[in-house]
Parts: sequence; C-alpha cells; structure tokens
Amino acid sequence: MYFCAELQIRHNFMVNNLSSCSYSHSSTQTQQGLAMIDGKQVSLFFQAKDQIIAVDNVSFEIQQGKTTAIIGESGSGKSTLLKLIYGLLEPNKGEIRYKGSIVPTRKDKLIPGHDAMKLVSQGFDDLNLYANVWDNVSSQLPNTNINLKHTKTQETLERLKIAHLAKQRIADLSGGEKQRVAIARALINKPEVLLMDEPFNQVDAAFRDALQQDISQIVEETGLTIILVSHDPTEVLAMSDELIVMKDAKIIEQGKPNTLYHQPKNAYTALLLAKSNIINAKQAKSISITTQQRIAIHQENIQFQIDPQGEFTLKNIRFRGFYNELIISNNIIDLHLIQFPPFSTTLGIKGHIQISKYIEVQV
Repeated sequence: MYFCAELQIRHNFMVNNLSSCSYSHSSTQTQQGLAMIDGKQVSLFFQAKDQIIAVDNVSFEIQQGKTTAIIGESGSGKSTLLKLIYGLLEPNKGEIRYKGSIVPTRKDKLIPGHDAMKLVSQGFDDLNLYANVWDNVSSQLPNTNINLKHTKTQETLERLKIAHLAKQRIADLSGGEKQRVAIARALINKPEVLLMDEPFNQVDAAFRDALQQDISQIVEETGLTIILVSHDPTEVLAMSDELIVMKDAKIIEQGKPNTLYHQPKNAYTALLLAKSNIINAKQAKSISITTQQRIAIHQENIQFQIDPQGEFTLKNIRFRGFYNELIISNNIIDLHLIQFPPFSTTLGIKGHIQISKYIEVQV
C-alpha cells in the first residue's frame, strides 16, 4: 500500500512539473518572437441565396506586444477577420489559436469573446449613453475592493486623458471623447490583446494624432498587443508594426509598413497605401519604360518639369494643404504626382517628366 501511495505521489509530482514546464516553454516561445495569435487556412462563408464568402482561406500571424493593422477597402473582410480572432464568429474551415490554444467561439462560451482580449467597436455599442464617464469605466470592476476600484478607475482615466470628463454624460461627449472612454473601459481590466474596429472613424482629424500617440504610448508602457482595422493608410502607416492587407476576403500581403509601402508585390497594395499610379506595359512604353507586366509609380517619384516642347500636359491641380497633387497626361496615360512645395501653375502648361523609381507589381 505504501509502495502504491509513493507511486501516486511521484506520478502527481511529474504531471505537475510537466504542466509547469509546458507553460514556461510556451511563454518563452512567445517571447522569442513566435506568433501570439496565428490563423491557418481560415474561411468563413454565409449561406444565402448565393454563398457569400466573407473570409477566404487566410493564414496570418500576430506578434505579442506589437500593433498589427488589418487594412483594406470596404467589404474586403477585415472586420469579419477581427471578429473571428476575438471569437465572436466561428470559422467554417481552418483554425485560429491564441498562445497555442484554439480560440473559443459562441458554441464554447455563454458570453462570446476571448477572456484575454477586449474588442472596441466603432459604434460605441458598449457605452451607457446616459451614465457619466466615471460610471462607464468603473462598472467594469467588481465592488469587492472599493478603494482599489476607485484607484484603478482614476489611473485609467488619467492614462487616456479623460479624467476631467469624469462627471460628464457619454451622450454629451464628442466622437473622439467617446472613443477614449470606450478604450478606457476595455483597458481597465488589463487585457493582453486590444482589438479595435475603425478606432478613429468618428474622431475629428485634428485629434486623431493625439489619440494615436496615446495608444502607442500605452503599448510601449504595458506591452499590450493591438489589432486594429482601418481603411485609412495614414492611420496604419504611422502607428502599426505590421500590416495585413485584405482584398475580396483574401489576405494578399502581410509585412512591415515600410516594406509594403516601398516594395509592394501587388498593385492593390501600392494603390491602397501610396495612391500609386498603376500602369500597364503599353502605357509604360510611352514613358520609355520597358516591362512585361504592370508597374506602380508612387506620386512622390515623379517630377514634372515645365517645357513648352514637353509631351505631358497639366490637366488638373488639387490643393492638398502643404502640397499640390498634379494630374498630367500624354493622351496615353494620366499620371498623378506631388508638387512640393506648392507654387502657382497654369493649367494646360506642358512639360517633361522624370521618374526616379518604379515597381513591378502583380495585378
């Protein structure tokens, strides 16, 4: 009997230690750069009169402590992918894992959504419009320790720079202020991952930079992992560490913002991130570029030099603030380019162009 008891004790000891080692190994792997969240061949489709494919066989990786942006035009599948990552939707095919474990979905949980993640929607659906800011944020904490609840609420409001709004009703706030409250509600319980769907959509342009900087500061201070959805390249290029580009329910490129901007493999990526000029082989020949495929020419890589004998004519000038966007044509192609610094130019004037760089891209 003593022998059996000793065996049982040894068995329990080994199981516990193996479990502990397994957890430690998983944590170490994540720290060494392996994906915190990864999806493999994920598909989601809806059955209607015709089958609607929302996400089509996508694979991706999200790194810990980084800001990853999913960008694409409306209907590309980016918001659906965000909900799949969170567990609000269940893929028809493939799998999404968080730190090695399958992300639970509605069939697995009474209240959907991964416990280590928080989702901030663009409609502020979770906010109580007729309660004040303090109550909206503090309501996320239990009443088991009132002093701690007060302290954490105050710290969170100060971090999002909305402590001065504590007693104001949500209904009386601007879009940017509501967004800060929604983020404060999401962060007060210290999630490991914050998911944001079009987070700056309702924020005035003048206040977007400040909110983006505050979010980036929070990431730096806490190691928070952020996944955000956007259709605006100016947002994601400035604050993301990684980009996932979606088109027609597929991921067509994933990589560093700087790489995807300067070396896109796909014409759609070049157009989306840089408003690039996409031209075919015949059009390229008219500007003395020999190629067998489409090319992308970023606007900043074209210079227009006034010359009465030039082959290009200035057709339009668009004022963009600190620069002008010029549209020129040689009757075969129209090209868009940046004029910086802007100066007075006459429509119809002719000139030559110089191209400093072009990129061969896939359709």
